[in-house]
Amino acid sequence: MKPQLQKPSRIRDCDGPDSPLAAATAFRDKGILGKVRRALARHDVLLAYQPVVYASDPDNVAFYEGLIRILDENQRVIPAGDFMPAAENEEAGRLIDCFALELGLRALAERPDLRLSINMSARSIGYPPWMSVLREGLSTDPTSGERLILEITESSAMLMPELVQVMMSDLASHGITFALDDFGAGYTAFRYFKEFNFDVLKIDGQFVRDIHRDANNQVLAQALVSIGKHFDMLTVAEAVEDAGEAAWLAEIGFDCLQGFYFGAPSINAPSDIVEEKRA
Repeated sequence: MKPQLQKPSRIRDCDGPDSPLAAATAFRDKGILGKVRRALARHDVLLAYQPVVYASDPDNVAFYEGLIRILDENQRVIPAGDFMPAAENEEAGRLIDCFALELGLRALAERPDLRLSINMSARSIGYPPWMSVLREGLSTDPTSGERLILEITESSAMLMPELVQVMMSDLASHGITFALDDFGAGYTAFRYFKEFNFDVLKIDGQFVRDIHRDANNQVLAQALVSIGKHFDMLTVAEAVEDAGEAAWLAEIGFDCLQGFYFGAPSINAPSDIVEEKRA
């Protein structure tokens, strides 16, 4: 019998769950999560607003995405990429969703002309405080539901698709819009996709990058936008960074565009962002 080859134990130790690298990563994540938890306890959070514009009329904002910003002890923003992957599986992730929703609903109540999207994890659907924030906000300003968009990433939605479907059905009477975020980056089972009732499809930025020069991204983006149109969904291209990308995306039929080319996230009120852009 041919002996099976095994990795040397030295190499196994370097990439396993008990490896020095894994330990260092866990230590780093624990430290960052500690900072985040302390910031949440202090309520050191705010929203940054990024415009989502109509592809056919980029000077016209369709809605804003409200992005949570968490501040450390020195009032500096803790980069979301440093803590969100680790927080996703922790209660801290649920609290972040609660704060984002609370701030978003408050902004909607203060600005009757605002349409705003807020990110959430599917894990927050069964988190009672998150639902309490939503119910209270909707009761305070019943019009906010019709101007609220809840964004759920594709990978998150696929963790518990049945629960997502139930939530969307339960909240339909409030007029809330639902967006499937980062589409193409996860592994959507199309049998679920047909049953979802998402209103907005946001195409992941990896398919947008250099699309006016990248033949592969051209084919993939066209296929993804055609899926959205087939299911009568508003299609949004994320991470648009230059005029060439914007022109190509508009040409193939995207409804809306979002990215630094049209505006970076800003902590200023949306009305101030519009004025800054016009100036």
